[in-house]
Amino acid sequence: MAVEWQLVVDCAEPIPLARFWAAALEYEPEDNTAIVEYAVAAGMAGEDDYTEVDGRKAWIQAAAIRHPDDPVDEATGAGLGRRVLFKAVPEPKSVKNRLHVDLRVGPGRRDGVVERLEGLGASVVRIVEEHGSSHVTMRDPEGNEFDVQ
Repeated sequence: MAVEWQLVVDCAEPIPLARFWAAALEYEPEDNTAIVEYAVAAGMAGEDDYTEVDGRKAWIQAAAIRHPDDPVDEATGAGLGRRVLFKAVPEPKSVKNRLHVDLRVGPGRRDGVVERLEGLGASVVRIVEEHGSSHVTMRDPEGNEFDVQ
């Protein structure tokens, strides 16, 4: 049996970074309304712990996105498949990533995708043409590097 996993990204601002990556990957932001309301009613969270985004309740310190075709836990709103969780941490990013995402869109779509991602707040670091590889290295709005192939 395969292991279930999620990718966790440490960041300063989970909600805007989750929105960027949801648009970049064509994923959906998770709706945390049910779990927020449960936690508040049970006294585990207060009004300072959540906000409202696009008419849905969202945690301030964590935001997740999920693949639109994957199932959702109805009680919590959490994705049960391909999921990325953005978690607030106090320290800033200080070194190059040891892990990064490759967006494999194909050479015919690459320039258009790069342009779309720049419009969402990403920036181009360099264009790489070496060892039979061709990709654009970019940074997301918090400086995390990723490649568009």
